[in-house]
Amino acid sequence: MSRRRKAQVRNILPDPVHNSTVLTKFTNAIMLDGRKTVAEAIITKSFTNIQNKTGESPMSVFNKAIENVRPLVEVRSRRVGGATYQVPVEVKGNRSQALAIRWLVNAIRNRKEKSLMEKLSSELMDAAGNKGSAIKKREDTHKMAEANKAFAHFRW
Repeated sequence: MSRRRKAQVRNILPDPVHNSTVLTKFTNAIMLDGRKTVAEAIITKSFTNIQNKTGESPMSVFNKAIENVRPLVEVRSRRVGGATYQVPVEVKGNRSQALAIRWLVNAIRNRKEKSLMEKLSSELMDAAGNKGSAIKKREDTHKMAEANKAFAHFRW
């Protein structure tokens, strides 16, 4: 992390189909080796799959999944007098969104289904229904923050 100046925040253009910057960030996270059209095709196919299975708008399922996975608190290491404490801190909006996207992508890649499209659609539906491994990751983070609540006075 640079001590000279703040990192410049790049503005991301919204998705042309759904007009959502969160979906663009998610597409960029799924993308491998710069193959954005492949990532967009996978997301489009999984959205049609979600539409067929649930009957709901796939964008609402996606937004609900992101909202459910977003963490409220996390633990950060803080060194005080030679000892390192895990200090619970609240998560800012941009970071919680980035963590939710990262956890969803990791959960998708670790699923056992056949194609990435099937993995993506089933993980998004699970996360929208408050289950799945991305939700488990958020719950584990919250439990760790709760367990280390005694060190909250070391917050900076």
